[in-house]
Amino acid sequence: MRTARIERKTHETDIFVELNLDGTGQFDVSTGIGFLDHMVEQFSRHSLIDLTCRIKGDLHVDQHHTTEDCALAIGQALTQALGDKGGIVRYGHAYSPMDETLSRVAVDISGRPFLVWKAGFSQPRLGEMDTELFEHWFHSIAQTAGLTLHIELLYGANNHHICESIYKGFARAMRAAVEIDPRKQGAVPSTKGILGG
Repeated sequence: MRTARIERKTHETDIFVELNLDGTGQFDVSTGIGFLDHMVEQFSRHSLIDLTCRIKGDLHVDQHHTTEDCALAIGQALTQALGDKGGIVRYGHAYSPMDETLSRVAVDISGRPFLVWKAGFSQPRLGEMDTELFEHWFHSIAQTAGLTLHIELLYGANNHHICESIYKGFARAMRAAVEIDPRKQGAVPSTKGILGG
């Protein structure tokens, strides 16, 4: 089973994350930030990665630490569950339409973290969440999961649609990338023999 469990406690957040890469998209998410819950749930459902993510954070300060640590912990869990990455497809991409919005997401589980972010929002908040934190969430998950991640908003107007389109696109790209390719017979998908570095 490609599963992982992360427990992380600091002065800023107390986090429990559990995931199963070979799940059915079942989720139990509670971050204290309603819109972030909604997006992480979308990630789980559309990637088919079962995910439990419970966070108690210093929301009396602001949402930064909770958002960042949510992504860091999920990224750590992805890395743990992937192990040596033997047999995975490695690459994934998705075009994600939502009404008037279209996003494109491409991912390489390369072990070399990098985020290209070409998206933006026309309002400072969605629900109670600061929209500037979405780029930071993706940057943080790319760091700890070792993802080369390219996210581009091709067009769109509604800020909710833009954000949801991006998260669903990321989910579908990750679903493809973490799949086991039987033709690889467990081999690490790199001519170097390892991923990363």
